[in-house]
Amino acid sequence: MEKLMVRVKRKAMHARMSILYLIKWFSCASITGIVCGLVGSAFHKAVEQATSLRVQHPILICFLPFAGLAIVGFYHITNMLEDGGTNRIIASIRSSKAIPFRMAPLIFISTVITHLFGGSSGREGAALQIGGSIGSTLGSIFRLDEKDIHIITMCGMSGVFAALFGTPVTATIFSMEVISVGVLYYVAFIPCLLSAILAFDIAKYFGMKPVFYHLASIPEADLPTILRVVILAALCAIVSMIFCFALHKTTNWYKRLLSNAYLRILVGGFLVVVLTFLVQSQDYNGTGMHIVSAAISGQAKPEAFLLKLIFTALTLGAGFKGGEIVPSFFIGATFGNIAGALLGLPPCFGAAIGLISMFCGVVNCPIASLLLSLELFGAEGLMLFCLACAVSYVLSGYYSLYSSQKIVYSKLSPTYINKSTY
Repeated sequence: MEKLMVRVKRKAMHARMSILYLIKWFSCASITGIVCGLVGSAFHKAVEQATSLRVQHPILICFLPFAGLAIVGFYHITNMLEDGGTNRIIASIRSSKAIPFRMAPLIFISTVITHLFGGSSGREGAALQIGGSIGSTLGSIFRLDEKDIHIITMCGMSGVFAALFGTPVTATIFSMEVISVGVLYYVAFIPCLLSAILAFDIAKYFGMKPVFYHLASIPEADLPTILRVVILAALCAIVSMIFCFALHKTTNWYKRLLSNAYLRILVGGFLVVVLTFLVQSQDYNGTGMHIVSAAISGQAKPEAFLLKLIFTALTLGAGFKGGEIVPSFFIGATFGNIAGALLGLPPCFGAAIGLISMFCGVVNCPIASLLLSLELFGAEGLMLFCLACAVSYVLSGYYSLYSSQKIVYSKLSPTYINKSTY
């Protein structure tokens, strides 16, 4: 009887703790999701407006170097020149380092400036920094302990990511998966999902349309198609490693040759301007999402993926702000379109496989990548997308967009390695 009473008390205590957990995180995650939805919607509108103005006035690209000086100036006067960007957000979830609130407005303004004047970058890096900063700040306001601040930081990342891309499920799993590859922070599942859903709904209310592509042709998953998808995913894994290597090396080269941050971004801006005039096109400035759409519709230039890689490395390496994931979409979709057609796949389907494989290769998040394929392209062809994610994940090695990301378990054997990415 005594043992039965002990078991009943333990179960009652567990039930009580579960209820308190739900109450706490439904409250905290709801507030975080609402704030992130509002800020994410404003950020989405600002980047869209900046892009529209640049397209209407192509001459703005000529002022990119001077816009860069303003960005460095903002970071200098706020003592954030060595802020670490997205790497700082990821590292903070494994440590006690606080994220300053000023990171959010800084990356917001600097990313809009970068897009307005034609720097080649994305939005999600900024989204993760804005969301992480908001989450961490709210955690301090709510007087959460260190471990709970890590969770609410992931809530913020999920929220702004979902508000920008319209992919709440991917945003949820990505925030849980990207920190330490091989370990999913399941305790953050409910908070991140709730935050992402609320932020997504708020963004839709303010006119954000979720990204979705209709694939004109999806081949049957027969043996020849499977072999073609495996080869394409393997090629995309190689391109993903080249992209990560180029971003990190270009940043190092800039710093080695030009130690002054103002001079570095000035020179980088001039290089992007010169390259833009040399290629006689602004397709590679900004996010380039229209090129992604064209590639998935079946049209892409053979050189597009390489030019976008170069433009992005020159832009972000110099110190301009934004993100790397949307450029990886561009590179993957255009490369997949061309390479897929050469392998015998429909160009539109090759572009889709390329986009997902490239994303998986640069972030090392196979589950989030698979969910992204569902939210972007639907469930048809799911097995082929799953295969592409698996191949790209294994063959992309230990490269990553984020040097603070940890590979906890080996990709090749069930071995604990806790290795930093390249």
